[in-house]
Amino acid sequence: MLIDSHCHLHDREFFVAEQAEEMLVRAREVGVEKIICIGTSHEDSLVARDFAMQHENVYWTYGIHPESAGLVTEPVLSDARLDFSSTSYTGTRAEPSLRDEPVRSVRNIGVEKSNHVMHPKKQVSATSPVAVGEVGLDYHYEGYERETQIRLFEQMLQLAIDNDLPVSFHVREAFTDFFPVVANFPKVRGVVHSFTDSKKVLKRILNETPFYVGVNGLATYSTLPTPPLERILLETDAPFLAPMPHRGTTNEPAYVSDIAKWLAVKLGVNFREVAKVTTKNTTELFRLV
Repeated sequence: MLIDSHCHLHDREFFVAEQAEEMLVRAREVGVEKIICIGTSHEDSLVARDFAMQHENVYWTYGIHPESAGLVTEPVLSDARLDFSSTSYTGTRAEPSLRDEPVRSVRNIGVEKSNHVMHPKKQVSATSPVAVGEVGLDYHYEGYERETQIRLFEQMLQLAIDNDLPVSFHVREAFTDFFPVVANFPKVRGVVHSFTDSKKVLKRILNETPFYVGVNGLATYSTLPTPPLERILLETDAPFLAPMPHRGTTNEPAYVSDIAKWLAVKLGVNFREVAKVTTKNTTELFRLV
């Protein structure tokens, strides 16, 4: 069995419903039996939740991407008073509704208000996210707000701790700040999604944190350093970063198999060992059932 630990198959900006269904079928045909749909905003996370509730062995996360840090108001950043009681913000995106008490739980978010029918085997598990993510720091584009991103990141880390959930980290050109921030949250566990940095930074992740490292299609055509198998989660980040030999096309969960095959050659182990270890890592981190 293989698991796609990070994709955006639920996002209708990239995949129409029929296309997503076809991709789920193709994934299972090549042994990708479980996938995790990653939230990038309040609204997007709830779309991921609804998609997961309709499909067996599909899971979801709740997170606000660092690029959205400047789109939420200061009260939200300081008090975490997001309204989780509905399937969308009751205010504008820049001004989400506020509650009297800070949110401390992301369990069972708005299930009673969902219009979708849950899969009969998932009436309990699908209602709750399996992680907080993707969250973190991204200094790639000019004009980023460093302090705002850090405050949002800290808020998301606290949310993970309060709910005993792992974190899917998005970190791009920001590890200098990433390490000090996570050091203040020693109980956090998680995975550094789509690692794209140096050997030196990878060594720090492996030696200074308990975090796993996400390996996706980018590794198949780049010179990125490769983590040891015992610290790897497989991911696609679909629709982005399709692996060889599919580079230049829309990525999809089935391509986890191609990443696993590449990794087996790279590490000098057999395919079954890659599947066994990465599935164990992913299942244990996200507590998948």
